[in-house]
Amino acid sequence: MIKKFIITGMLCLVTISANAQKKALRLNLQPKEDTTVSPIVKEKVEEYAVKINGIIQEEKKLMESELSTLQAKNLDKAEFNKQKAQIADQYSQKIDSKIEAIGFDLDQVIQKQVRYSLLNSDVTSNEELKAQLLKKYKPVKNLEGYFSYAIMTLTNDKSDNDLDKNLGYANNLEFGLKFNYQFGRTSPWGLISGIGFSWRTVRPDNNMVFAKQDADVFLAKFDGSLSKSKLRTGYIMVPLGLQYNFSKLKNAGMDIQYRPYSDGFRVGANVYGGIKMSTNNIVKGDDRNLRDRSNYQVNPFVYGAQFTVSYNNVSLFVKKDFSNFFKDSYFENDKALVFGVALGW
Repeated sequence: MIKKFIITGMLCLVTISANAQKKALRLNLQPKEDTTVSPIVKEKVEEYAVKINGIIQEEKKLMESELSTLQAKNLDKAEFNKQKAQIADQYSQKIDSKIEAIGFDLDQVIQKQVRYSLLNSDVTSNEELKAQLLKKYKPVKNLEGYFSYAIMTLTNDKSDNDLDKNLGYANNLEFGLKFNYQFGRTSPWGLISGIGFSWRTVRPDNNMVFAKQDADVFLAKFDGSLSKSKLRTGYIMVPLGLQYNFSKLKNAGMDIQYRPYSDGFRVGANVYGGIKMSTNNIVKGDDRNLRDRSNYQVNPFVYGAQFTVSYNNVSLFVKKDFSNFFKDSYFENDKALVFGVALGW
């Protein structure tokens, strides 16, 4: 009885799908959502539906003929309904017998659909199934986009300079591509690398601005009301490091295990290096509006280390430059210390 309900439901779905496609999708490709049903399963069910429909139509004509003969006898209502019910029951049993004789293997069809749902592919043997599972759950090797935002401060081991005394809000905005390379299907370890574009912005406080005279760069008091003062430097960044994933092993079936690489709790550590793209000194106040892209002695190269704690798609990180923010003796020994949050890292 349960199998009959399942078959009836499958037949209804196939019939509705077939009618909808004939009316609205004659010139279109198969919709993406249709691929959730195995083509083999769909073909088998449609073939079965056609056979059942043929049996029903054939027996329905014979039954209608007998009912017409019965109606011509002009029996009283009670007797007519009694014999009508007997005829209907006889044809119902005949239809059930003929449907059963077709030999529709529901268990086999269900098994094919389960495999297709797992692999989005029809397989006919355990060897093929295992090969498909190994292909699907192979070690991760991909590129993923990421975005991060962080607050930044400058640290040194010397006496405070003018910038240290007048440093306002500083931040680091970065986005790029992260390269993931898992060392094995069950390995918790993976290599991380990629390329990113980083914009570091330093804002002086106390109505100070970055100024320059010849090659010298220094902080100067702005004469008037200052609404904006920031020194923004862009870098191309390349990280290289390792990631460890604490996720437990999962079973894909057929004695195949795998460890999710980008899910769950992870920690990572990497070094990074970068090369400067440009520097822009932005000053706005009163009637003055300055955007100067000349040399402000910002270090053309940057390198350091980063430590990251991640859960699923969200990460918290801290990175520390080993290189000075400015080159030579300008604002001597100031190094960036960055705390931030990232999506996709």
